[in-house]
Amino acid sequence: MKSKDNSDTICALATVQGTSALAVIRVSGSDSIKIVDSVFKPYRGADLSNTSGYNLRFGGIYKDGLLLDEVLVSVFRHPHSFTGENSVEISCHGSNYIQQEILMLLHSKGAKMAKPGEFSQRAFLNGKMDLAQAEAVADLIASETAAAHRIAIQQMKGGFSKELSIMRRSLLDLVSLMELELDFSEEDVEFADRTKLNKLLSEILSHISELIDSFRLGNVIKNGVPVAIVGATNTGKSTLLNAILGEERAIVSEIHGTTRDFIEDVVNLGGVAFRFVDTAGIRQTKETIEILGIERTFEKIRSASIVVLMLDAGRPEGFEDGIKQLKANIDEDNQKVIVLLNKTDIAVNLGNKHNSRLIEDMVNSIETISADFSVKILSVIPVSAKNQTGLDKLKDLLTGTQKNLSIGSNTTLVTNLRHYQALQDARTSLLRVVDGIDSELPTDLLTQDIREALYHIGEIVGEINSEEILGNIFGKFCIGK
Repeated sequence: MKSKDNSDTICALATVQGTSALAVIRVSGSDSIKIVDSVFKPYRGADLSNTSGYNLRFGGIYKDGLLLDEVLVSVFRHPHSFTGENSVEISCHGSNYIQQEILMLLHSKGAKMAKPGEFSQRAFLNGKMDLAQAEAVADLIASETAAAHRIAIQQMKGGFSKELSIMRRSLLDLVSLMELELDFSEEDVEFADRTKLNKLLSEILSHISELIDSFRLGNVIKNGVPVAIVGATNTGKSTLLNAILGEERAIVSEIHGTTRDFIEDVVNLGGVAFRFVDTAGIRQTKETIEILGIERTFEKIRSASIVVLMLDAGRPEGFEDGIKQLKANIDEDNQKVIVLLNKTDIAVNLGNKHNSRLIEDMVNSIETISADFSVKILSVIPVSAKNQTGLDKLKDLLTGTQKNLSIGSNTTLVTNLRHYQALQDARTSLLRVVDGIDSELPTDLLTQDIREALYHIGEIVGEINSEEILGNIFGKFCIGK
């Protein structure tokens, strides 16, 4: 369904705003060639109105008869463009002044400034891509690792959409036959073989379940492996985060309870993105704000793939409480635990052989306590977050946990929460169909649940959409895309 606003011609900067060697300004709409032609004079060859698609013209942009900039203009004719409309791209010099002057000039000739994601939204509305592919464009722009880039490319090329299309086509054929039975209900004719129906449902449910299960890995690749840094107050969690990030991201203080809420940032380690979360220190307190921060700490622990528990080498009496608190808030089947014994530089003089043995004793004590509470830990690493000693071992261990993260070029992973929820809803509907067949429910009730599944699968690729959903999706894109 095409929006009324699509009759407008829009323009926007397609490259990053700021001074650069070159910048690209994108124009799209029925009047795009005419508008750019009114301010552009080619040095050789025909004007833009007589230029065929996929051709370039070099010339000048003029304002009030004066040369504003020498530019290279690319022409794309409907429907063979990114948006499916007549489009023009102007490559100009990257001066902020030149960029803004050209945009203002285009606006004065009738082009409207594009809203975030409006070019991609028009590509979707004009049938150049489906909704899942359009969302993959945003993921491709945001990708920061090779794995995230590979998934976005695969989805943008339509791999995920093709799988969904095959599922929808099979279900549509099936529901059509079942509805045909309803038309001949008085003759007691069965067009849809129930044995084949069960087999098809089993295959589709298996495929949907695989896609749903892939979300855990897909979300990790897209957003980073979530790592929660937890522990009692003043154990050095914020110092650790700053050391890993290489910047003063979190406030460090000797005062207990300084971190009242979580602080989050992403770091690329060995080609894998890790999303570190520095949480509020866990302790008994009556301060309302700090209590809320501690509650959020427990939430972050439960949502993390890896939990880094920090213990203070200067407070060995707190080891047991720290591990006990951890035990109560982790899912050991789906989470990995690393223990850091911090402040070893303060607790002992590492140059003294006798005191070095003290560190070993502390590590052994932590391992024993962990075993007593049945907490599986990957390793106990002595570190000094302040002096940044022992952190290389931590980083190696973190990247080692993701050694099986590599994916094939044709592997389909669900990375989008909207897709994940729609697939869950589709599976629920199809499970009702399976139960209905076993209970010998009437055909009209079965077809209703199949159509619900079709609806939820259609939501992913945009077969079913609303202005509100589209506004929410494309509003998150950058302007110019």
